[in-house]
Amino acid sequence: MDYAISDHGGAAPLAVKILIAGGFGVGKTTLVGAVSEVAPLHTEEYLTHASVGVDDLEGLSGKSTTTVALDFGRITISSELVLYLFGTPGQERFWFMWNDLVNGAMGAVVLVDTRRLDVSFASIDFFESRGIPFVVGVNCFHGVRDRTQEEIRTALDLDPHVPLVLCDARDRTAGRDVLLALIDHLMAAQPRTAPHPVS
Repeated sequence: MDYAISDHGGAAPLAVKILIAGGFGVGKTTLVGAVSEVAPLHTEEYLTHASVGVDDLEGLSGKSTTTVALDFGRITISSELVLYLFGTPGQERFWFMWNDLVNGAMGAVVLVDTRRLDVSFASIDFFESRGIPFVVGVNCFHGVRDRTQEEIRTALDLDPHVPLVLCDARDRTAGRDVLLALIDHLMAAQPRTAPHPVS
């Protein structure tokens, strides 16, 4: 299905809350910033010595900041649909915030890094346990795809109906495609109540 990006129309568009989740350092802040049509809100702080031994920085040698509350952005999908994006913090010590952030959310994107798939297990478990539809976005850092989709599905123990999309979180078009995959998934799961973008 081909979705048009539009910011005009008569009636007010349907506003849909979407969570962008995943483990520490998988690219959540980057994705929100890449797709947002407004200046995104970030609550990032510099990593300090206090995080040594608490935050696992293996494979994240260049990471110097971390989200401590949330990221927020907005993208207009059509004249009838606007997505409000809420990026969740990735570190375990901030997981208590997920219970508040999930209120009112229609669905979620779980970002994963194939080098560190285990850091996103908690996000998948969280949405599965609450019956919230989600898609998995595989953030292919620097275009590297070191595992097949089937290998990723098996490693994450994903249900067959959960969409899995390869992406680059830095790229607006790729990020938008992940969000459109989620909208398609929501429409398929709840055809009578899910948002209906104009093609």
